[in-house]
Amino acid sequence: MRLGRATIVKGLMRFGPGLLPFADAGTVELPMPRLLRLSLFQVTVGMAAVLLIGTLNRVMIVELSVPPWIVALMLALPLLVAPFRALVGFRSDTHRSVLGWRRSPFIWLGTMSQFGGLAIMPFALLILSGDTTGPIAVGQAAAALAFLLVGGGLHTVQTVGLALATDLAPSQARPKVVALLCAMLLLGMGASALSFGALLHDFGELRLIQVVQGAAVVTILLNAIALWKQEPRRPNIEASPAVDFGAAWSSFASVERTRRRLLATALGTAGFSMQDILLEPYGGKILHLPVSATTALTAMLAAGGGAGLLLAARALSRGSDAHRVAAWGAIVGIVAFAAVIFAAPAESASLFALGVMLIGVGGGLFAHGTLTASMELARPEDRGLALGAWGAAQATAAGLAIASSGFLHDVGQQLAERGDLGEALQASVTGYSIVYALEIALLFATLVTIGPLVRFARAARPKTFTLTPSTLNSRGVP
Repeated sequence: MRLGRATIVKGLMRFGPGLLPFADAGTVELPMPRLLRLSLFQVTVGMAAVLLIGTLNRVMIVELSVPPWIVALMLALPLLVAPFRALVGFRSDTHRSVLGWRRSPFIWLGTMSQFGGLAIMPFALLILSGDTTGPIAVGQAAAALAFLLVGGGLHTVQTVGLALATDLAPSQARPKVVALLCAMLLLGMGASALSFGALLHDFGELRLIQVVQGAAVVTILLNAIALWKQEPRRPNIEASPAVDFGAAWSSFASVERTRRRLLATALGTAGFSMQDILLEPYGGKILHLPVSATTALTAMLAAGGGAGLLLAARALSRGSDAHRVAAWGAIVGIVAFAAVIFAAPAESASLFALGVMLIGVGGGLFAHGTLTASMELARPEDRGLALGAWGAAQATAAGLAIASSGFLHDVGQQLAERGDLGEALQASVTGYSIVYALEIALLFATLVTIGPLVRFARAARPKTFTLTPSTLNSRGVP
């Protein structure tokens, strides 16, 4: 009986890490309970992203009748903060508070920024909708301030939180830590989308205020729990000498082909992001799928992203190069968008669903690979700068790609309808196909950019070989 129980326990212990490569991400330095608690900051980041891009986007246009161009402008405002993530990370590298912390003050500052923006946001939106006696200009200014505060807080918390996780995790555990943090981001987005949808089912102005301000309270509580007793205090540490950000950036960018890695990150992120607002309309208008089927695309995309993260974590934990993993993600993305394009002439919903799933897989592989590469190659003194630069490249590229995709679709479709692109392209699918083809081109450009990084990593590996009993046995020598 005892032997049977021991066998079952050992089997379960092998099953968990095999299915979830981050299940054993905990280490002596960063135990799993502490790591899970730290990862709560990703839940609040996912919640804020869903609230801004998904829930409030629909509420402002449908329920509050705000003009779409104002909604688009408000949603684009957080992009103004994204390029400053490198500066925020740099400041967290060099800052020394009187209490001996570097990262914690910035995480708390970002949390308070999120809290303040969410606290005033519902009132600003009500004034913006014109459903009050106040001037609309006040609502516009207040809404702009709220979106900037939430966006700035979101970027600050994620940048410095990733840097803190890198500080605390040993190098051999960082790929699994990255997978866990990315999984918690997906969990936060999924749970928040379901919660907001249920809470706002019976929409009302009072309910909107309660939900948004409730999100503010949840944000500050979860981030406080995540931050509690994470960063060691070093009150006697000397303040870092004054370093100019420009000089620090020049030094950072000259190490380990950083500029090429950031360019690859931006190109790949743009390649995976342009489809964000087009997949559901494509499925409904071109393939004539019902609303329930197109709504399920988001879940399929998230499931594919989770699978990509698991595959990346497994490969990286076995010693694969992070740039190679990112390159495989781009290759999967090329196949995925080709499947989406050919789904229209084939009139195949199954091929379209497969393409959507593969987009998620490729995006998960690419994001995990580039983030892990940034974490591995960052020096201890500039981890915040490195992760901030990665975040700035990713967030800025994603925002610009999403913003330009609608414009490119509309212009391409107008040219096609006028016959400027030839008789063969006078179809309702042309605008979508142009965007998807451009995404394939961006992913090919990503492969061209990232290729030298893979070769460089392979050349940098030691080529010496030492004869030991284990190596002899592995070659069949008795």
